Amino acid sequence: MGFSTRECAWSHTTIKTLGKTIIGIRGFEFGIDVEDEYLYGAGNEPIDIQPGNNGYPGNLKLLKYELDQMNDAAIAGGFENVSKVPHDVNVITCVFKKNLSDPARTIVAAGVKFGSQKFAMEQNGKMTEVTLPFLSMKTVTK
Repeated sequence: MGFSTRECAWSHTTIKTLGKTIIGIRGFEFGIDVEDEYLYGAGNEPIDIQPGNNGYPGNLKLLKYELDQMNDAAIAGGFENVSKVPHDVNVITCVFKKNLSDPARTIVAAGVKFGSQKFAMEQNGKMTEVTLPFLSMKTVTK
């Protein structure tokens, strides 16, 4: 098999959250942050690197109608909007593969708390994209 830089095909990618497959997905980002820092002693050179806390930020870029539907579902569940849904009931699952015949890879972000919602559009815009940031309790790739 030859070398390829293609990691996955957009046509073979699905994102699910709040019990719904997001059809109007335009992009996504899952992160794992590690707060490492230098440990200093005598002199001005570090003597070690100390591990710190982990964090799992990310975002979904989607068409506004998808966010409207997510907010409607949150309201039906008794919440003000999707940002008010408790993190302990929310999971994002991203399934992707390079070719249709390849085995699927999965990213699971568990304990997801969606953040701020900002709406913007520019003159001559053909669609409204919304970036919905989130924090998760854990992100795992399988």
